[in-house]
Amino acid sequence: MTKAVIINGSNSKSSRLTAIHDKVENYFKAQGIAVHNNFIYELPAEDLITANFTSKAIISENKQIEEADIIVVLTPIYKASYTGILKTYIDLLPQKALRGKLILPIAVGGSIGHLLALEYALKPILSVLGATTIAHSVYILDQQIIRLENGGFAIEEEAIQRLDVELKQIKQLVIVN
Repeated sequence: MTKAVIINGSNSKSSRLTAIHDKVENYFKAQGIAVHNNFIYELPAEDLITANFTSKAIISENKQIEEADIIVVLTPIYKASYTGILKTYIDLLPQKALRGKLILPIAVGGSIGHLLALEYALKPILSVLGATTIAHSVYILDQQIIRLENGGFAIEEEAIQRLDVELKQIKQLVIVN
């Protein structure tokens, strides 16, 4: 069975990024792809900050990455870059942890001016970790994710369409491989 890991670099489940996370997770599940969610903020902070490679929680998450076929990296964009919490986890991945994986970077940001943060900041570090098959990044403006009164979210159709194109591409690549 194909397996995906969604690495969520947000610092909260109430973030707009949660709407995108849920959309990706639901898409994969509908395709019969097993999904493991890695909410980095739920990992022990001390292990992240001190780069504790022997942490049971970190070892467990890294094992999930090792066993996955697809890795989705979700991050909000803060100050024109991916989050520091995401970087603390990336630093704990083995040197070639992403070799042979299909990678989909997705970001939510407040300005179209930060669109290239994925291309110039995140993709190079993913490549250093062995990623060779990186899908086109999906950048979604936070204003395209509407917070509903019930606490949920609605994603504008244009953003859903762009996300769906990349998810379908990932699915096709999994079938080919």
